[in-house]
Parts: sequence; structure tokens; C-alpha cells
Amino acid sequence: MSATIRIGTQNDIPLVLELVRELAVFEKAPNEVEVTVAEMTNWGFGKDKIFDFFVLEKESVIVGIAVYYYKYSTWKGKCLFLEDIIVTENERKNGYGKLLFNEVVKVAKAQKVRRMEWQVLDWNAPAIEFYKKYNSNLDGEWINCKLTFEQLQTM
Repeated sequence: MSATIRIGTQNDIPLVLELVRELAVFEKAPNEVEVTVAEMTNWGFGKDKIFDFFVLEKESVIVGIAVYYYKYSTWKGKCLFLEDIIVTENERKNGYGKLLFNEVVKVAKAQKVRRMEWQVLDWNAPAIEFYKKYNSNLDGEWINCKLTFEQLQTM
């Protein structure tokens, strides 16, 4: 594993978005990615900054990312939400997901968050097994809810 992890930069955003699109294909939702490079750049580095990320490079090429942000729980306080760990398909099973996950765990510990959260699709057996290795609580009790942009506009 000759890979390095570093904090993402603005210049990484186009490649980050490519990995996000690759994940969307894997998750059987290739047409769901709406975010643009300009929006990601603003939300990652502009006045409206809302997320942080790490990139994992192998031979100076980005092959993985971990995107996270902070949220607030009225019961627990400050929490960290891991939005995505993405490793490009031909680099999976090299331990890169573990490296990225551990890097986010370091941030969670340093920030003394009360909880680190993430989601995993119920059919993504490799990811579920990966998270089980960390003795994670896989909570089947909560149902995810959302309103789309279009739904919000009609309310």
C-alpha cells in the first residue's frame, strides 16, 4: 500500500466529483448527481463552506476520498457525519477504505464529537462487513426521510 492521505484542496474538486459519479453508478443511481464543480468548490472552500474531505493518492493520482461534515444532535451535541468513503473500483480491496475511515476517526476524536455517523445501503454487503470490523452499531431502527429540491419548491 504505497498511498498517501492528505486534506483535499480546491484543485481536487473535479476529480472528487468524478469519484462521486463513479459511486452513483455503483449505487445504481447514475443520474442522481446534480452537484457541479462550482457548487462543490463553494461548499468546500467558499463562504458557504459545509464539508471537509481527505484524498488518498497512489502514485500522485487520487484513487479515494472521504467526505465529512459536522451536525448537531439535541441529545448528544456535536457529531461528525461521514458522507462518503469512495475508492475507485480498480483500487478496492487494497486497504484504502480503512486508511480513509481511520483518518476521519482521528478527526472525530480530535474534535471530541459525541458521535460519528454514516449510512450504508442495505444491499452493500462488502461495506456492511467493512463497518462490522469496527464493531459499529448498524441501526435498523431509523428510517431515512428526505424531501427533494422539487418537493420543497411546491410546499
